[in-house]
Amino acid sequence: MTLTTLSPADARAAIDAGARLIDIRGADEHARERIPGAINVPLDRIGDLGRDGRPVVFHCKSGMRTTANAAQLDAAAGDVPAYILEGGIDAWRTAGHRTAADRSQPLEIMRQVQITVGALVLTGVLLGLFVAPGFFGLSAFVGAGLIFAGVTGWCGVANLLRIMPWNRRAAA
Repeated sequence: MTLTTLSPADARAAIDAGARLIDIRGADEHARERIPGAINVPLDRIGDLGRDGRPVVFHCKSGMRTTANAAQLDAAAGDVPAYILEGGIDAWRTAGHRTAADRSQPLEIMRQVQITVGALVLTGVLLGLFVAPGFFGLSAFVGAGLIFAGVTGWCGVANLLRIMPWNRRAAA
Protein backbone atom coordinates (compact mmCIF):
# COMPACT_ATOMS: atom_id res chain seq x y z
CA MET A 1 0.00 0.00 0.00
CA THR A 2 1.28 3.46 -0.88
CA LEU A 3 0.83 6.17 1.72
CA THR A 4 -1.22 9.16 0.59
CA THR A 5 0.28 12.60 1.07
CA LEU A 6 -1.77 15.29 2.75
CA SER A 7 -1.32 19.03 2.40
CA PRO A 8 -0.80 20.87 5.68
CA ALA A 9 -4.46 22.00 5.61
CA ASP A 10 -5.71 18.44 5.00
CA ALA A 11 -3.36 17.09 7.69
CA ARG A 12 -4.69 19.68 10.15
CA ALA A 13 -8.23 18.54 9.34
CA ALA A 14 -7.28 14.88 9.82
CA ILE A 15 -5.63 15.66 13.17
CA ASP A 16 -8.65 17.68 14.28
CA ALA A 17 -10.80 14.65 13.35
CA GLY A 18 -8.71 12.40 15.63
CA ALA A 19 -5.69 11.24 13.63
CA ARG A 20 -2.40 10.88 15.49
CA LEU A 21 0.53 13.01 14.29
CA ILE A 22 3.80 11.08 14.44
CA ASP A 23 7.12 12.92 14.14
CA ILE A 24 9.73 10.47 12.80
CA ARG A 25 12.67 12.85 13.25
CA GLY A 26 15.30 12.32 15.91
CA ALA A 27 14.71 13.44 19.48
CA ASP A 28 17.16 16.33 19.04
CA GLU A 29 15.21 17.70 16.06
CA HIS A 30 11.88 17.25 17.84
CA ALA A 31 13.20 19.04 20.95
CA ARG A 32 14.25 22.08 18.90
CA GLU A 33 10.98 22.50 16.97
CA ARG A 34 7.81 20.44 16.83
CA ILE A 35 4.18 20.55 15.85
CA PRO A 36 2.13 20.79 19.06
CA GLY A 37 0.57 17.43 19.86
CA ALA A 38 2.99 15.45 17.69
CA ILE A 39 4.31 12.22 19.18
CA ASN A 40 8.01 11.68 18.59
CA VAL A 41 8.79 8.14 17.40
CA PRO A 42 12.15 8.33 15.58
CA LEU A 43 12.39 6.35 12.38
CA ASP A 44 14.83 3.86 13.90
CA ARG A 45 12.19 3.02 16.57
CA ILE A 46 9.10 3.19 14.35
CA GLY A 47 8.39 -0.47 15.05
CA ASP A 48 7.55 0.60 18.64
CA LEU A 49 4.62 2.68 17.41
CA GLY A 50 1.57 1.66 19.38
CA ARG A 51 -1.67 1.01 17.56
CA ASP A 52 -4.92 2.42 18.84
CA GLY A 53 -7.16 2.20 15.78
CA ARG A 54 -6.86 5.89 14.86
CA PRO A 55 -5.46 7.07 11.50
CA VAL A 56 -1.83 8.18 11.51
CA VAL A 57 -0.16 11.18 9.86
CA PHE A 58 3.64 10.88 9.68
CA HIS A 59 5.93 13.85 9.29
CA CYS A 60 9.61 14.73 9.18
CA LYS A 61 11.40 17.99 8.38
CA SER A 62 10.81 18.29 4.63
CA GLY A 63 8.88 15.17 3.65
CA MET A 64 11.90 13.40 2.18
CA ARG A 65 12.43 10.93 5.06
CA THR A 66 8.78 10.02 5.24
CA THR A 67 8.54 9.52 1.48
CA ALA A 68 11.76 7.49 1.33
CA ASN A 69 10.56 5.22 4.17
CA ALA A 70 6.88 5.00 3.22
CA ALA A 71 6.80 1.19 3.17
CA GLN A 72 8.28 0.97 6.67
CA LEU A 73 5.85 3.62 7.97
CA ASP A 74 2.90 1.87 6.37
CA ALA A 75 3.88 -1.40 8.04
CA ALA A 76 4.21 0.35 11.42
CA ALA A 77 0.74 1.87 11.05
CA GLY A 78 -0.84 -1.53 10.56
CA ASP A 79 -4.42 -1.67 9.33
CA VAL A 80 -5.33 1.97 10.01
CA PRO A 81 -5.25 4.67 7.34
CA ALA A 82 -1.79 6.25 7.23
CA TYR A 83 -0.68 9.46 5.56
CA ILE A 84 2.41 11.59 5.02
CA LEU A 85 2.40 15.32 5.72
CA GLU A 86 3.52 16.71 2.38
CA GLY A 87 6.56 18.92 2.84
CA GLY A 88 6.93 18.01 6.52
CA ILE A 89 7.17 20.54 9.33
CA ASP A 90 8.69 23.06 6.90
CA ALA A 91 5.50 23.09 4.80
CA TRP A 92 3.37 23.11 7.97
CA ARG A 93 5.13 26.27 9.19
CA THR A 94 5.01 27.88 5.72
CA ALA A 95 1.25 27.25 5.57
CA GLY A 96 0.90 29.37 8.72
CA HIS A 97 0.25 26.56 11.18
CA ARG A 98 1.75 26.87 14.65
CA THR A 99 4.91 25.11 15.75
CA ALA A 100 6.53 25.05 19.17
CA ALA A 101 10.16 26.10 18.90
CA ASP A 102 12.72 25.94 21.69
CA ARG A 103 15.81 27.74 20.40
CA SER A 104 17.56 27.08 23.71
CA GLN A 105 17.92 23.47 22.53
CA PRO A 106 21.12 22.71 20.63
CA LEU A 107 21.19 22.51 16.84
CA GLU A 108 20.43 19.09 15.41
CA ILE A 109 23.44 16.75 15.49
CA MET A 110 23.66 16.49 11.70
CA ARG A 111 23.74 20.29 11.35
CA GLN A 112 26.51 20.38 13.94
CA VAL A 113 28.38 17.72 11.95
CA GLN A 114 28.01 19.74 8.75
CA ILE A 115 29.31 22.91 10.43
CA THR A 116 32.23 21.10 12.09
CA VAL A 117 33.27 19.13 9.02
CA GLY A 118 32.94 22.17 6.77
CA ALA A 119 35.10 24.22 9.14
CA LEU A 120 37.75 21.48 9.27
CA VAL A 121 37.90 21.16 5.47
CA LEU A 122 38.09 24.93 4.99
CA THR A 123 40.78 25.20 7.69
CA GLY A 124 42.81 22.45 6.02
CA VAL A 125 42.58 24.12 2.62
CA LEU A 126 43.45 27.61 3.92
CA LEU A 127 46.37 26.33 6.00
CA GLY A 128 47.55 24.26 3.02
CA LEU A 129 47.48 27.32 0.77
CA PHE A 130 48.98 29.88 3.13
CA VAL A 131 51.08 27.98 5.68
CA ALA A 132 52.33 24.62 4.42
CA PRO A 133 51.03 22.12 1.85
CA GLY A 134 51.03 19.37 4.49
CA PHE A 135 47.86 20.88 5.98
CA PHE A 136 45.93 19.66 2.92
CA GLY A 137 46.12 16.31 4.72
CA LEU A 138 43.53 17.58 7.23
CA SER A 139 41.01 18.03 4.43
CA ALA A 140 41.90 14.61 3.01
CA PHE A 141 41.48 13.02 6.46
CA VAL A 142 38.06 14.64 6.93
CA GLY A 143 37.01 13.56 3.42
CA ALA A 144 38.04 9.98 4.18
CA GLY A 145 36.04 10.15 7.39
CA LEU A 146 32.95 11.25 5.46
CA ILE A 147 33.36 8.35 3.05
CA PHE A 148 33.74 5.95 5.97
CA ALA A 149 30.62 7.40 7.63
CA GLY A 150 28.64 7.02 4.42
CA VAL A 151 29.72 3.43 3.86
CA THR A 152 29.40 2.16 7.44
CA GLY A 153 26.72 4.41 8.92
CA TRP A 154 29.05 5.25 11.83
CA CYS A 155 30.13 8.87 12.16
CA GLY A 156 32.85 9.65 14.68
CA VAL A 157 32.17 13.39 14.54
CA ALA A 158 28.47 12.86 15.30
CA ASN A 159 29.30 10.53 18.18
CA LEU A 160 31.78 13.03 19.59
CA LEU A 161 29.32 15.92 19.27
CA ARG A 162 26.55 13.93 20.99
CA ILE A 163 28.58 13.79 24.22
CA MET A 164 29.45 17.48 24.23
CA PRO A 165 27.97 19.40 27.20
CA TRP A 166 25.69 21.60 25.08
CA ASN A 167 24.00 18.50 23.61
CA ARG A 168 23.08 16.96 26.95
CA ARG A 169 20.08 19.31 27.19
CA ALA A 170 18.23 17.79 24.25
CA ALA A 171 15.00 16.14 25.28
CA ALA A 172 14.93 12.39 24.85
